[in-house]
Amino acid sequence: MSQSSQNSAKLTETTSDEMESSFDVGIIGAGPAGAGAAYALCDSDATVTVLEKSGGVCGRAATRRKNGCRYDHGANYIKDADPRTAELIPTLGTEELVDIDEPVWTFDETGEITEGDSRDEHKWTWTEGMTQLAKRLFAETDVNINHRTRVADISRVEKAWTLTDTDNTDYGPFDALLLTPPAPQTVTLLEATAWQDTRLETLMSAAADVEYRTIRTVVLHYPFMESYPWYGLVNVDKEHPVGWLSREECKDGHVPAGESLFIAQMSPEWSTNRYDDPVDVAGADTASHVAALLDDERYENPDWIDDQGWRYALPENGIDNRAARVAESAGLYIAGDWIVGEGRVNKALWNGYDTGTRIANALSLSQRS
Repeated sequence: MSQSSQNSAKLTETTSDEMESSFDVGIIGAGPAGAGAAYALCDSDATVTVLEKSGGVCGRAATRRKNGCRYDHGANYIKDADPRTAELIPTLGTEELVDIDEPVWTFDETGEITEGDSRDEHKWTWTEGMTQLAKRLFAETDVNINHRTRVADISRVEKAWTLTDTDNTDYGPFDALLLTPPAPQTVTLLEATAWQDTRLETLMSAAADVEYRTIRTVVLHYPFMESYPWYGLVNVDKEHPVGWLSREECKDGHVPAGESLFIAQMSPEWSTNRYDDPVDVAGADTASHVAALLDDERYENPDWIDDQGWRYALPENGIDNRAARVAESAGLYIAGDWIVGEGRVNKALWNGYDTGTRIANALSLSQRS
């Protein structure tokens, strides 16, 4: 046999072995949980396909550009709230990594502003915004991301999962399927699943019990900049129309010099009542509250406004681990911050990562048996 033939035979043999040891995983959602799961699977033999209904990644950790500004209008930053996060973020690359120096202070129902606590914690984002978290995690993998793809139906045939989108395009079959949208949207997907099994009913029932706070973010821009000793203000008694106020000019690369850009995340009550108001009406009311809070009437008149509604912003409660994992033996998984009941980027990220690890371990074991 010639050397060329030997090489071809070896390549064929290797490819055959790799095909026998590989498996396919489908992930619905490219937010922090989906990105975390894909990152956990990158060292396995999995071929991972992600279906994302929007044109971007990172879910509520969102970044937008407008009029020369870049701003994080969902999750404002990611904290080093746990050792894994503190270790991970620098490994994704320190270039363009922003650590916000100014502290977060508090205010109450009356608008009285006081200094926050003295904890020295990182508040990370990037010059190009919070979407860099998912982008950098996905960049470490070989996943296939299908944007603007909305799943309409899920089916299970011969122990494999197949997805059909609203354009009637099929994806799969997948050995394992992971759902990462917020709980109400996950319930909708589970209702569209053609699988008659009590485990599916248990999963739907658990997800349906998760309640959410609605948040409407209003972005206010001003052609001037005032100096303050704080980056953000948080309402501690939850009785003020403004729940959170922060200054994007504290983040390198986000706002041109001499300008101000406020991110006002309004209270759940205000957001629910004003969710469908036109942006100019909601913006004017928000600006009046901000002006009163900062005791400066100039803030009543922003030169431009933007907004984003988050119907399912923050989960109020989580679900039992047994219920969350009830269908994993059939290759059906769920992940997200709503599993643990705490609306934090790092919670979604690591719940996704840990779920991705379980997927890799389960499929690896099944192939050995």
